[in-house]
Amino acid sequence: MAETPSRDLVRFERRGGTVLLTLDSPPVNVLSMPVVAALSVRLSEAEADPEARVVVIASAFEKAFAAGADVREMASMDSERVRVNGARGQALTRQIEHLPLPVIAAVRGVALGGGCELCLACDFIIASEDAQFGQPEINLGIMPGWGGTRRLPRRIGAARARRWMMTGRSVSASEAFTQGLVDRVVPRSEVLPTAFALAEELATKPPITLAAVKYAVLGAVDPRIDSGLAYELDIWARLFGTDGQKEGMRAFLEKRAPPPPMSRRDWEAASEGFPWARDATRRSMGKRNKDETSRRD
Repeated sequence: MAETPSRDLVRFERRGGTVLLTLDSPPVNVLSMPVVAALSVRLSEAEADPEARVVVIASAFEKAFAAGADVREMASMDSERVRVNGARGQALTRQIEHLPLPVIAAVRGVALGGGCELCLACDFIIASEDAQFGQPEINLGIMPGWGGTRRLPRRIGAARARRWMMTGRSVSASEAFTQGLVDRVVPRSEVLPTAFALAEELATKPPITLAAVKYAVLGAVDPRIDSGLAYELDIWARLFGTDGQKEGMRAFLEKRAPPPPMSRRDWEAASEGFPWARDATRRSMGKRNKDETSRRD
């Protein structure tokens, strides 16, 4: 029998037509599977509430909206186990996108990795001036796996998304606003009031029309999102068990610098099963044939 999610990890409060879901997993809302399950249950409760018109997702803590997925939970997983983990994270973000209610992320502090991907699935993002966003997974030897590779490019463009994901650096709220990720940047004390003001405005609109707009826009900007998420999940899961992932996560948990990256020769050998492996093999074979021809000549 499946374990019942602890609702204490995500608090539910309705203020008029606005449902406030507060992530409450100290100290920084690491998105462990119990937290993911609890948020999913709370979203379902909001959808079932006939008085609910808008959902606001916020954090109980000043320094973090959500600090990403649980690295300790994932570090020892193989590709098959982590595929289940990733599918649950993707299901949560799809639940937010499919919720027939507008969803607002009220972000204070850091929203990194899975926390950033959670924001990306929301319809609006209100951020404090000191908020930080980012997809730092590359520093752990992996990549975003809860929809980040799909949603970040559609929010800020492919070139900017590539820089975020390939460098792993954090981005300030003001820069995220300039790039089109964040809708408003306000002082820390104004984050929730601003989110509630937007929620109250949205609550005056016809609810069925809001849902129609949400679904139509999603279909317009990403009509193939389900196949794209499946592709992302497959690559993400394959990264588990690679030297980069094993050493990267070990270094993170031990709070030390990651080891230097593998050589290109090792990279080609480790690429089996990835989409680019055929090209890598072809290049390697071509180089060997060229070397053999040079030796014969």
